[in-house]
Amino acid sequence: MDLPAAEAAKLVKRLVPEIGEDGNPTGKDVGVEISASDVLSCRVRGDVLVVVTTAGEKLTAPAPKGKAEK
Repeated sequence: MDLPAAEAAKLVKRLVPEIGEDGNPTGKDVGVEISASDVLSCRVRGDVLVVVTTAGEKLTAPAPKGKAEK
């Protein structure tokens, strides 16, 4: 892994449907934080951080400064 799991987890968000007050989906997505235990692997590719979760999701975020590949 290019970053520690805890640091990678802070940088990405999982998109889930937003639920309105009436309990129905609003049609929008909301970013939800993941925990370090959800991170299976992470790599910095160019200026993008790619995190693979234990659920098999691939989440992306901008790479932190100083960690981007040159």
